Amino acid sequence: MAGTAAGGSRRSRLAPYLLIAPGILWLLVFFVVPIVTLAQTSVHVVDAPWWDGYYRALNNYGVHFFRSFRYALIATLLALALGYPLAYVIAFRAGRFKNLLLGLVVLPFFTTFLVRTFAWKTILNDEGPAAWLLRRMHLLAEGGRLLDTTLAVVGGLTYNFLPFMILPIYVSLEKIDRRLVEAAEDLYSTPIGAFRKVVLPLSLPGVFAGSLLTFIPAAGDFINAQLLGSPNQQMIGTIIQNQFLAVRDYPLAAALSFVLMLIITLGVLAYARVLGTEELA
Repeated sequence: MAGTAAGGSRRSRLAPYLLIAPGILWLLVFFVVPIVTLAQTSVHVVDAPWWDGYYRALNNYGVHFFRSFRYALIATLLALALGYPLAYVIAFRAGRFKNLLLGLVVLPFFTTFLVRTFAWKTILNDEGPAAWLLRRMHLLAEGGRLLDTTLAVVGGLTYNFLPFMILPIYVSLEKIDRRLVEAAEDLYSTPIGAFRKVVLPLSLPGVFAGSLLTFIPAAGDFINAQLLGSPNQQMIGTIIQNQFLAVRDYPLAAALSFVLMLIITLGVLAYARVLGTEELA
């Protein structure tokens, strides 16, 4: 009996490790190994110091880094301004249309990212419906363009990553106990006051998660800049893609990737430091 109990105790101690083993193996193969390989590539420089790739990345492409983060920040703020009201309506006001509206939010994922961006290119084309309508409203001069502009790139980023903002905010709003809002109104709070003092603070974890999910992929995106912009709107993702696939300067491309990851990681840590992550949904 004692041996059986000891065997059962050993199995129970091993059970958590066996459960996480597949996940650990997955991370080792598909995250750690590529990161280590990329690090080795970034310092594997012929006839130059090992830091040559990092020196060129910081010295020659600072403008592209700054532009990428500026576009990503604007797209994140626009997605928040558009996504929060929509998530609020779905969570609090949609009633029996809630599932339908959620389906419409998720619907763009049924097509690929590339196809959606090509669709935007067609819409913003010089002969497309958007340019035609704005010319008729005298909001766009004759000969003016929407395509190959900063507006087109930021608009594309906002559109493509908008669901990543809406869904976490919706989940956060859906978890709020409606009795708290009713209690605030029973205590003579106005609807705006109840929103400001109850709903908004409790939904901040969703805002935090949505902002990260929008900003990080937007900063590293290259498809929107390539299809909707001109060389003046090139983002750092475009440079990395060109260095890997066209120029084949692998040390520089790997160094650019590491610098991008480092800056984003520092930004995320600073953001988490300000808002905290204890209640992150």
